[in-house]
Amino acid sequence: MVLSTSNDGWTASTPLEALTDDRDALLAVGMNGEPLPLEHGFPVRMIVPGLYGFVSATKWLTELKVTRFADDTAYWTPRGWSDHGPIKTQSRIDVPRSGRTVQPGKVQFGGVAWAQHRGIERVELRVNRGAWQKAQLAGAISTDTWYQWQIGIDLQPGDYEVQVRATDASGQPQTEDKAPVAPDGATGYHTITVKVA
Repeated sequence: MVLSTSNDGWTASTPLEALTDDRDALLAVGMNGEPLPLEHGFPVRMIVPGLYGFVSATKWLTELKVTRFADDTAYWTPRGWSDHGPIKTQSRIDVPRSGRTVQPGKVQFGGVAWAQHRGIERVELRVNRGAWQKAQLAGAISTDTWYQWQIGIDLQPGDYEVQVRATDASGQPQTEDKAPVAPDGATGYHTITVKVA
């Protein structure tokens, strides 16, 4: 791994292969044509697509050390978090917000999906655990960015549960199994409720 250290002593354990493959890991010294702002990690910040920030996004970087997971431990590892932290395929519904009341007819749903370093093949919604319906994906900037999606679904007055799932570009769907954020990222279908009236 590469153990990165911040000027305040915080450390992250980044798998060496994530820094040497084709995912475009970088050390950022600027942003939008300007020096990197202090709040974003000035003078240098590490960015590694496809890994959660607790193993890849060291701000105020002062040191990089090539070592082994068996020989060094990063800040979050002894606190019960994974030492690798690959980002999982996930999706969420941003509009409408859960618990909102909407008008009958075609209800517009929208949100984002991500599967860094793999990309998103499709996003689907289902209402009240019915059949999955394919959403429209916006054009992708890269496999490492979030994908926006939208879909209009005809709904009559009533109460509805709406779930979303994404499938990455390798054909692997996100898991329905629920897991908490710790130790290596939450899983499960994002679920909202809406009232149509």
